[in-house]
Amino acid sequence: MLARFRPALGASAATVRGAMAMRSGVRYIGSTSPARSDAIFIHRDTPENNPGIPFEFDAKSMSEVKGIIAKYPPQYKKAAMIPLLHLAQKQNGWTSISVMNYVAKLLEVPPMRVYEVATFYTMFNRNPVGKYFLQVCTTTPCQLCGASKIVETIESHLGIKVGETTADKLFTLVEVECAGACVNAPVVSVNDDYFEDLTPETTVRLLDDLKAGKPVARGPVSARNNCEPLGGQTTLTTPPPGPGFMVRDDL
Repeated sequence: MLARFRPALGASAATVRGAMAMRSGVRYIGSTSPARSDAIFIHRDTPENNPGIPFEFDAKSMSEVKGIIAKYPPQYKKAAMIPLLHLAQKQNGWTSISVMNYVAKLLEVPPMRVYEVATFYTMFNRNPVGKYFLQVCTTTPCQLCGASKIVETIESHLGIKVGETTADKLFTLVEVECAGACVNAPVVSVNDDYFEDLTPETTVRLLDDLKAGKPVARGPVSARNNCEPLGGQTTLTTPPPGPGFMVRDDL
């Protein structure tokens, strides 16, 4: 029966295998290439990241810790894991193995439970980052507004590529998916602050001001105050009516 099979000229390998499978009864299984992350979450002790480097919350952070844990019943205090990791990263600059072990001990859970959380959420930096952590949103709305130009500008001005840190340890550059500020695209977050409506020129100015230690105003760098239309408001242009508007007099 197989001798009578003649594949069409130019038929793909998958088509040929499929036709042969139907005639021979042999089942061929194919698969796409495995997806690979840009980070491998396997810990290896290094001079800057090993359990021998102590970490604990300072007095200021510990006062916040008590308030966070108090929000949960004692038997469920492990629910405070994410806010505590975030607080620890804010103090330490990044989430080291010592940070994770400390949080695990504080919440009385196996360290593996903390490792699972810290390696799942990209908000936790598993490697040291610069003083200014630059996160450029490159999702579709920001791309349509020139996010790729912002990435190229930062790379060119700082002499680094995405995922790298400058030699002076001031800047680390990464790409992120959706910063949630689409209406003010393109946007770059610097640590916890958003800088919006960026252009290559305003991006360079922002980087220079940060490097010089000058104060910078977060939010839109354009003429906007928040997220109103660039050409000015077209609705809600009059003061809103006060209490009782359109309500019957006898009510």
